[in-house]
Amino acid sequence: MKNPKFSRWVRWEDRGKIDGIKNPGVYAIAITTKNISETPFLFNDKIVYFGMTNSGGGLQARLNQFNYTIAQKKRSVHGGAERFLYKYNNYSKLIKKLFVSVCAVECDVKSNCPQDLSKMGDVAKLEYYCFAKYVDKFKKLPEFNDKKKSPKK
Repeated sequence: MKNPKFSRWVRWEDRGKIDGIKNPGVYAIAITTKNISETPFLFNDKIVYFGMTNSGGGLQARLNQFNYTIAQKKRSVHGGAERFLYKYNNYSKLIKKLFVSVCAVECDVKSNCPQDLSKMGDVAKLEYYCFAKYVDKFKKLPEFNDKKKSPKK
């Protein structure tokens, strides 16, 4: 698989402005006190989570579910985000250092067309590609993708 085309990093509160945000795809979440907004995506040790969605609401809906969970507005909306709550239970402090980058895949998630089905499969494959690339580089999964080492609150 060729290197995925991720967006530039954006601050968590600006996630709705990312091109392709209404499409399915893969997202990377990084935590850092350094402002990485508008810098190109790189596999780095600040990435703490990779996720994906093939839902009709696209990346925007999935990231909003993540946000509801870390803001503790809704319980169990996003399982991966629940792992963040074990370590970060102060939403306002967390989002100051939370950044996101996405790799959107344009397709119709309601279609049974072979092209669209293939693209949705590519999204799932892309998430595992990101896991593999990260593990190859850092010898471990991102912190909150490691279910054994990162419990849910």
